[in-house]
Amino acid sequence: MTLFQIVVLAAAGFAAGTVNAIAGGGTFATFAALVACGLPTLDANATSAVALTPANLASVAAYRAELRTLFPRMLPIAIIGLLGGAIGAWLLVLIGDGGFRPLVPWLLLTATLLFAFSDRIRAATRPLPQGRSPVATMIGFAVIALAAIYGGFFGAGVGIIMLAALAVVDHGDYHETNAIKNMVAFLIQAIASVVLIGGGLVHWPHAIVTIVAASVGGYFGVSVARRAPVKMIRAAVVAVGAALTVLFFLK
Repeated sequence: MTLFQIVVLAAAGFAAGTVNAIAGGGTFATFAALVACGLPTLDANATSAVALTPANLASVAAYRAELRTLFPRMLPIAIIGLLGGAIGAWLLVLIGDGGFRPLVPWLLLTATLLFAFSDRIRAATRPLPQGRSPVATMIGFAVIALAAIYGGFFGAGVGIIMLAALAVVDHGDYHETNAIKNMVAFLIQAIASVVLIGGGLVHWPHAIVTIVAASVGGYFGVSVARRAPVKMIRAAVVAVGAALTVLFFLK
């Protein structure tokens, strides 16, 4: 790597860690920076996913008290998440860059729309009352499985999908559901990272720079999140996602 590339990746990693601590969407920054540094889109996606996984552990630690009591409810969802994340990452390795590159603009568009409508999705999917039909619960588990596969394959916006699906299958309040979502999303990322590393898609010099910068950004992002205008941050994330979507559709 050149010094310029190190600076670019450090800046993108710091921004990603900070943004993820506030509103999510840091993948846009790291993926774009890695592609700009010359990595193929497939390798950039894999390296970004692995690099952001340690920093995202902070969101799990924030709910550690709740998670101690939620383990029995979380276990089947966690198993689905691990299996789905592994499948998604395996599919990514299987199709190669030639198969992944045409999907990039559509994946970016999907993630951008998820972030753009995240408030409405969360408002519409607060945990539902008990007594729902078995069919609805099965649909919820199916959506969790699909979200897990998507998370292992690309990942941006997976938390929003997961939160919506958990509202159908889980009986807890919002904070309990959010704690489960954070833990399962982290497990998806972790198992996907193992598969992507095994597939030889991770560029370690780039990943290490991004990991360090994202972890620092995530640490400072916690304090920034307490006073930052989340709607403005999310609007910026959507704007970046939209710009990247247009760029990759035109390329």
